[in-house]
Amino acid sequence: MLRIPILALALLLAALPAQAADKLTVLLDWYVNPDHGPLVIAKERGFFASEDLEVELVAPADPNDPPKLVAARQADIAVSYQPQLHLQVAAGLPLARFGTLIDTPLNSLVVLADGPIRSVADLKGRRVGFSVAGFEDAVLGTMLTRHGLSAADVELVNVNFSLSPSLISGQVDAVIGAFRNVEIPQMALLGHEGRGFYPEEEGVPPYDELIYVAHRDGLGRPELLRFLRAVEAATYWILNHPEEAWDVYRGSDPLLDDEPNRVAWEATVRRFAHSPAALDHGRYQHFAAFLQEHGLLSETVPLASYAVDLSAGR
Repeated sequence: MLRIPILALALLLAALPAQAADKLTVLLDWYVNPDHGPLVIAKERGFFASEDLEVELVAPADPNDPPKLVAARQADIAVSYQPQLHLQVAAGLPLARFGTLIDTPLNSLVVLADGPIRSVADLKGRRVGFSVAGFEDAVLGTMLTRHGLSAADVELVNVNFSLSPSLISGQVDAVIGAFRNVEIPQMALLGHEGRGFYPEEEGVPPYDELIYVAHRDGLGRPELLRFLRAVEAATYWILNHPEEAWDVYRGSDPLLDDEPNRVAWEATVRRFAHSPAALDHGRYQHFAAFLQEHGLLSETVPLASYAVDLSAGR
C-alpha cells in the first residue's frame, strides 16, 4: 500500500484549487435601501459565503424589469411584490415565489398629522395622489368603501413617484402607496409629521410586501434553499445585534450612511420575515380572491403553480 506522509498529504491538499462558490445574481426592486437589510448583511457578514454562495446584488435601471429578466433567465432571483406576482403570473410570466423578505404590508394611505383628515371618511371631496394605477386603486377603493365612500368621492391625482413632496406641498390631501417605514419617518425629519392609515386595518387582506421570485422551472436548484438559509441567518443576526447591524449596513456604502436611512432602518428591522422560506397558503389564496373580486384577475390558479416552500419536507 502506498503511504503518503501526513505533511506531504497536507501540502498536496493545499495545492488543490478550492471549489468555486455558486454564483447568484439578485435583482433588487429598487436602489439599495433598508428593505434589503438581510441581503446586505448576508453579503457583508459572510452568511452567503458560509453557504458557498457568491451573490451579486444589482439595483435595476427600471424597477419594472427584475421579474421580467428572471422570467427570461437573465438573472437568478428578483426581489418583487406579492400583489404584482399574482398579476405577472396571470400575464404568463413563468415566475414563482420561493421566499419572503418582508412579510407585512408596507403600503399605506398617508395624510399630514396636523391636517383636517382624521379618518378615511374625511377624504370625501379631497385629492388623493397615487403613483401606480391598478392594485393601489383596489386598496384605496376598499378603504373608502369601509367608510361609506367610493372612488367617485375623491379626486385621484397622478403624482408619479413624488408622494410625500406632493403631500407636503399641498398639491394633494393624501397619498396612497407610501411606504410606512420610509415616507412617514422621513417626513418627520423634514418637520412634517405624517399620519398613516393601514390597508390591513381597513379591509384589505394582509400580504407579503417583498418576496423572492425565481423562474418556475429552476425551483429545484439547491442554491435557492442555501440562499434562504443565509438570509434567515442574517435576519436573526440583525434582530440579535441591531446596533452592530446598522453599522454594517451603513458601512457597506457611503451613500447609505445618513439620517433618512437610519430612521428607515429602525422602522424596517422588525418587519423582516423571520422564516423566509415559510409559505402561508391561506394568505396567498385569500389575496388572489381579493384581486379577482376587484377585477385585477380573471381567475385564480393553483397556488403550487406560483408559490412554494422549498424547506417543506427537508
